[in-house]
Amino acid sequence: MSAEHRVVSARRTVHASPATVFGLIADPARQPAWDGNDNLADSAPGHRVRAVGDTFDTTLTTGAVRRNLVVEFAEGRLIAWRPSEVGGVPPGHLWRWELEPADDGVTVTHTYDWTDLHDEKREARARATTAERLLASIDRLAALAARQD
Repeated sequence: MSAEHRVVSARRTVHASPATVFGLIADPARQPAWDGNDNLADSAPGHRVRAVGDTFDTTLTTGAVRRNLVVEFAEGRLIAWRPSEVGGVPPGHLWRWELEPADDGVTVTHTYDWTDLHDEKREARARATTAERLLASIDRLAALAARQD
């Protein structure tokens, strides 16, 4: 499979303040509420992401725990992380959120990049992460943000 098929994105304008939207993304405890993959069960409060190198743990619906290493960060504009098993090496996939100011809110781009994922056991799940699922995350995020603004 070629690299371009291993990068999936969705984009839409969210009618809420950029600070509200980014705050929901950068707070791991809020992530299960907007996860369009229905993969996240829980994340402890009090671990708001603030910089590259930060880590946060999430519990999946399967009960497995993933440690997420923040690899890109610009407050209010960009956040990306690489998940791995706790104590393990990231297997090669990346979740990225980019926010751009818009006249009526903020344009949100959500990307799942599994270009560097070469673990056959994980590839079926990666292939199931479609643009529709990413858009579902943005839609849920938009609904949460609208209630906060």
